[in-house]
Amino acid sequence: MEIKKSILLVTNAFYPELSPRSFRATELAKEFSRRGHDVTVITKYRDHDYEKFLNEIPIKLKMWKGSRLPVLPDFKRKPFSIMSKSVSRIMGILFEYPAIEDMFHVKNALKKETGYDLMISFAVPYPVQWGVAWASKTNKNISSKWIGDCGDSYMLARLDKYRKPFYFKYLESGFCQRCDYITIPFKELQQQFYPQYRSKIRVVPQGFNFDEVRTVEGKINNEHPVFIFSGTVIPGKRDLNLFLEYLTSLDREFLFIVYTNQFGYYESFKKALGYKLELRSYIDRLQLIYEMSKADFLVNVDTIYDSMSNIEAIPSKLIDYSLAERPILNIISSKPDESLVLEFLNKDYSRRRVIDKERFNIKVIADKFLSFNQ
Repeated sequence: MEIKKSILLVTNAFYPELSPRSFRATELAKEFSRRGHDVTVITKYRDHDYEKFLNEIPIKLKMWKGSRLPVLPDFKRKPFSIMSKSVSRIMGILFEYPAIEDMFHVKNALKKETGYDLMISFAVPYPVQWGVAWASKTNKNISSKWIGDCGDSYMLARLDKYRKPFYFKYLESGFCQRCDYITIPFKELQQQFYPQYRSKIRVVPQGFNFDEVRTVEGKINNEHPVFIFSGTVIPGKRDLNLFLEYLTSLDREFLFIVYTNQFGYYESFKKALGYKLELRSYIDRLQLIYEMSKADFLVNVDTIYDSMSNIEAIPSKLIDYSLAERPILNIISSKPDESLVLEFLNKDYSRRRVIDKERFNIKVIADKFLSFNQ
C-alpha cells in the first residue's frame, strides 16, 4: 500500500488553461489526489469557478493575485502601437517582463508553507523556479525534496532567437543548485543545462490519464478524406505553407480541419481552398481528442531537425494524437513528401508515425516523481 504523502505543486499554468504545462501540473495533481495523497497547488489567480473541479478532485488550491510591477500601456493606434510593442519586447529581453512577476508572487506564497514531503515546481515561465529558490533561502523547511520540472533550459535554450542577458545566469544557477532534482521530458534537453548540474537531471515524459479519453467507436466512414491539424505553427520554421500549397494543387475532394488561434496565418489558404479548409478555435483537450478520432488521419509538422532528434522528443500534441487512435501523417515543413501525402489520401497508412503511448500513462509518470522522494 502506498504511503500517504503531503505534496506541493507550484505552477503558473493550471486548469482550465489549455497548454502543455497546464496539462502537466493538472494531471499530476489529479493523479496524486486519486492515490490519497494530500495535494496543495499554488498557482496564479484565474477568474474561474473551481467548485466542480475541487468536488471531483479534493486538493487545496491557493492562488496569487494582482500585479507588483507597473503595467506597460498598450496603445492601439500607430505610431504609438509600434512603440508600445518595442518597449514590451525590450522589457521582455532585459528583465523577463512581465513573467518576472511570478518570482515575487511565488516567493511570497511560500513564506508560510512548511512540512511537505515533496514539492514540484513547474517552468515555464522560469521565474516560478527562481521564486521557489528565493523562498527556500529563508524558509528551509518547505519540503524534504524539491523537484524543478522544466522543458527547455533558460540560458542555453537553442530555440531562443537571442542570447539571454548574462545576469540571469545567477538566477538559473541558484535554482539548479538548490533543487534536489531537475526533470525534463526527454534526455536530449540535458545538454541545455550547465554541466555542473546535469547529475541532478532525470527524464520524466509528459503524462496523461488514459481513463478519461473517449473516442469514436467502430469504423471511420467519411465520404471524403478528413484530416486534422491542431496546434501552433512557427512561420518560416515549423509551418504548413508547402503542405497547404500542395493541397491547393490537388483536384480531389477532402476536408482539412485546423484547430488554431492563428486565423490570420491561414487567410490566403482559406481563399484558395474554400470549403476544403475548415478553421476552428481551440477546444478542451479531451473534447479535441474525441473530435480527432472522427478523422481519417491526423497531421503533424516537424522541421528536419525534429525528425532527426531523439526518439524521446515527443511533444504532448503527438501523445494526444496517439490517444485519438488515428494514423499520423508526419511531414517536414521545408520539404513535405508529396507521395506520402497521396498515400494517406488514398487510405494507405503503412508509413504512419507510430508512438508508444503507454510510457506516457499518468500512473507511470506519477510513480517516477514519487520515486524521487524515497
